[in-house]
Amino acid sequence: MALLEKGVEPVERVSGGGRRREWWLGAGLVVALVALVPVAAGTGAYPIPLGDVVGSVGHRVGLWGGELDRVAESVLWNVRFPRIVLALLVGASLGCAGALMQGVFGNPLAEPGVIGISSGAAVGAVAAISLGVGFLGTWTVPAFAFVGGLGTALLVYALSRSGGKAEVVTLILTGIAVNAFGGALIGLFLFFADTAAVNQIVFWQLGSLSQATWPKVLAVLPCTVVGLALAPLYSRRLDLLALGERPARHLGVDVERLRVVLILVIALLTAAAVSVSGIIGFVGLVIPHLLRMAAGPGHRFLVPVSALLGAFVLLAADLSSRTIAAPAELPLGVLTGLLGSPFFFWLLHRTRQRQGGWV
Repeated sequence: MALLEKGVEPVERVSGGGRRREWWLGAGLVVALVALVPVAAGTGAYPIPLGDVVGSVGHRVGLWGGELDRVAESVLWNVRFPRIVLALLVGASLGCAGALMQGVFGNPLAEPGVIGISSGAAVGAVAAISLGVGFLGTWTVPAFAFVGGLGTALLVYALSRSGGKAEVVTLILTGIAVNAFGGALIGLFLFFADTAAVNQIVFWQLGSLSQATWPKVLAVLPCTVVGLALAPLYSRRLDLLALGERPARHLGVDVERLRVVLILVIALLTAAAVSVSGIIGFVGLVIPHLLRMAAGPGHRFLVPVSALLGAFVLLAADLSSRTIAAPAELPLGVLTGLLGSPFFFWLLHRTRQRQGGWV
């Protein structure tokens, strides 16, 4: 279990060259994201020229361009743009949650799915769907997912806590057990659900943004905005925590309080994402690793840019999922799983090689 005890690299002072690399990487991601949005908006079963997409946006904001025909206008503003915004929100949430999770537990293998938050959120959402609960309108599934994700996070943390602190190994192993229990609960809900609910749950579990609407965007937007706004505020304390728990305490960090607060933020972001997109794995694991290898482990850069790269990757993945097998649509969770699993195996192998063994 030595691999699970392996901490993230301590944060060293960023040199002038390192800061320039971070700045250029962040600026490049912003440019790439801005360029990808109109491409995603214009690509699909009903293609819309890029100039028409830009012109329609300019017309809506009253600056330039003109209104498109009725079909193109409806496809663009009622189908494509809600899906794009939802992809950006979900990707940013998962990327940021992964960076926080790896920082707060000092482990490069941690992600919301590993300790059961995604599974708990899925149980809440599946319960709402199978029981036909709808008293909160469009907020019902996100609310149930949030309660499920938050409850799971607190349960895993409480079960792994011993002697006033939570050990990372115990926490991850507890998460594995809770994941298995969550899978059993989802199976139970499927067993008692009617055919329509079963179809809805199975499709939802595969991960997809095909049902994106503006009400869904508005339902998930507050949780995502609050989570993304709070996360960077804890970057400096995460940098100090990367030095080790004891040094961090000596430098004034209340480690247990920091973990509780950030677990709540992670649950907020993950539950919001899972409730509208289903289970989309590996984004929270892969994104922080790619950025850490490119620009170092400093959380002041890693946390916000993980959100940015997560948004870009999920938008690109969603565009691929609806065009690779057109006119059919490949489930988004299947696509990220196919791409993320080899990376996870490579990461395990690389970490084992560096540590010289498993025990």
